[in-house]
Amino acid sequence: MKALVTGSTGFIGSHLVERLLAHDYKVSCLIRKSTKLEYIDKLPVELVRADYSDIDSLRPAVENVDYVFHVGGVTKAKDKRAYFAGNHETTRNLLSAVNKFNPGLRRFTLASSLTAVGPGEGLEPVDETTPYHPITTYGRSKMEAEKECLANMASLPITIVRPPAVYGPRDRDIFAFFNSVKKHIIPLSGFGRKVLSFVHAYDLVDGIIAAAEHPGAAGQVYFIANEDAYDWEMLGDYAKKSLNTWAIRARVPHAILYTIAGIGEFAAGMQGKPALVNIEKARDGVQKNWLCSPKKAFTELAFRTKLSLEEGVAITVDWYKKNGWMK
Repeated sequence: MKALVTGSTGFIGSHLVERLLAHDYKVSCLIRKSTKLEYIDKLPVELVRADYSDIDSLRPAVENVDYVFHVGGVTKAKDKRAYFAGNHETTRNLLSAVNKFNPGLRRFTLASSLTAVGPGEGLEPVDETTPYHPITTYGRSKMEAEKECLANMASLPITIVRPPAVYGPRDRDIFAFFNSVKKHIIPLSGFGRKVLSFVHAYDLVDGIIAAAEHPGAAGQVYFIANEDAYDWEMLGDYAKKSLNTWAIRARVPHAILYTIAGIGEFAAGMQGKPALVNIEKARDGVQKNWLCSPKKAFTELAFRTKLSLEEGVAITVDWYKKNGWMK
């Protein structure tokens, strides 16, 4: 089988490429002209350069493959327009290219996000029947990408997978949390418990492949996550254990978090860069419930995550140390 992977040089995409190669797929990677080949430069993959805004330029990428794994997207942007360009419009154009040049494709799999749906109510997890109610521009842009897939399910075999918070080797977002723990601070938002779902990158890419290969998963949506509910205190404690260090819990009131985010957003804007922490990231961070239920994937795909949060954190911290991210 031959698979096309978008976002192949990123955190999740590079792990997916490696796992597909281990499953004896031939892999081609759709990249932009300016893409740095970090993590895949020594892998036996075919590189296809194309412009997502030009459907005809996507033809060499999509026409001779069996599977398309659309993992690429924008998680940080300088403005709201860039989120929709990087998440919604690229999905729309890639689907148009597949419809035009490879309508016999075996499966188109979109890696979406829990944020496309939105947070849960109370302590109940959202599931595949929960109506869309995203609370950020990023979430809305992923929702629109999903809607493009839903609109094309009559003509193409499409599967949507939604991960929650993803962590693991090569991740730079939750790495900031781990790095804070190394400096003896467990940063926490507000004063109440905030529950959330996690999935390690290794488990996520296994789930993505399982969803793509399962014949009954065409036309379906799945959450890929650990089934347990976690909180940031637990993540901090596991990080502390893996780092063999001490750390204190530092709770930041929501008002101060929004202030810090606003300052960061303003400073990044002055430099013409996307902010690491912005107002919308703060809005995500103050939610009490980012739980999702993986029961549908467990039942229909016979898929189970293998790594507990404690095991996954240990693997991740060890990678950060060995690769010089933590000294």
